[in-house]
Amino acid sequence: MFRTIVAMWVVLLAVQTERIHAQDAYELKIPLGLKAMKFPADNPLTAAKISLGKQLYFDKRLSIDNTVSCASCHDPKKGWSNGTAFATGVRNQVGGRSAPSIINAGYQTRATFWDGRAAQSKRRSNNALEAQALGPIQNPIEMDMKLETLIPKLNKIEGYRKQFQAVFGSDATADGIAKAIASFERTVLSGNAPYDRYKAGDKDALSEPAQRGRQVFFNKANCSACHIGGNFTDNGYHNLGIGTDQDKPDPGRVTVSKLEGDTAAFKTPSLREIARSAPYMHDGRFKTLEEVIDFYSKGGIKNPQLDEELYPLNLSDQDKADLVVFLKEGLSSPEYPDTEPPQLPE
Repeated sequence: MFRTIVAMWVVLLAVQTERIHAQDAYELKIPLGLKAMKFPADNPLTAAKISLGKQLYFDKRLSIDNTVSCASCHDPKKGWSNGTAFATGVRNQVGGRSAPSIINAGYQTRATFWDGRAAQSKRRSNNALEAQALGPIQNPIEMDMKLETLIPKLNKIEGYRKQFQAVFGSDATADGIAKAIASFERTVLSGNAPYDRYKAGDKDALSEPAQRGRQVFFNKANCSACHIGGNFTDNGYHNLGIGTDQDKPDPGRVTVSKLEGDTAAFKTPSLREIARSAPYMHDGRFKTLEEVIDFYSKGGIKNPQLDEELYPLNLSDQDKADLVVFLKEGLSSPEYPDTEPPQLPE
């Protein structure tokens, strides 16, 4: 009897120890140029949670036919986007918007997606990534997996069930899946680029063309009206006229906000690692940064809700060339957050 009690105590102690180790706090290293990141109070980072989230992120079993993962459309080898104008989901279905890069997505604390439809809850701040994480999984064009199907599927995979138990103290749940994936996404950071080192005092960090391009960016081209801060985005929504020249324009932010002024407005993307994430704009219409700059120089596409910051810039060929150099050279980090798919549990 005594031996049985001791054995049970040892087992319980081992389980508790595993939980404690799984909950060890993870110190996120913030690269030069980025500010401290805000986290949801109920989802602190831990190494075990990040590892679980990474596995889920790369696992195609989260889709209905085991063909699509988060990484299929947000591929680290393609700027954490997918290199095409529109993302392709299960059954080769093609979506209507490009896949935004998730680099520095942890700084999108209030809302995510091009139209901001995944927003932080009123009772839980800084949890926009958690709100976003389950969207693509359930989207019928992307992964088409119902949560009531996914959760028991994951719990039948012993390797996942054990990890959820260790990290969250329960089998897999929708909340746990969202928190784990969001935790991993918060570790995908890019900073310490030549621009950051130049700003910190290293005047040799940028080439002469890049320095001239920096001046164009912050002055004549007015790029910093929207692409501001360490992450080069105001996290706002702007109408550039993109799509208004189509027969059936994408309504954009207005479908969420219900404000007429948000018609055809889309979220400002970060410019970090922009050289890696072509094509550009929410509809992927521009293949190169040169095309993007030409578009802005002409003042966008006129329409009733065109953003007031859009007007003809009349940039010279030299201005354009220097601006491209700044974007490619100045905002590309030698510490690009590349990663390989992890071994998945069975």
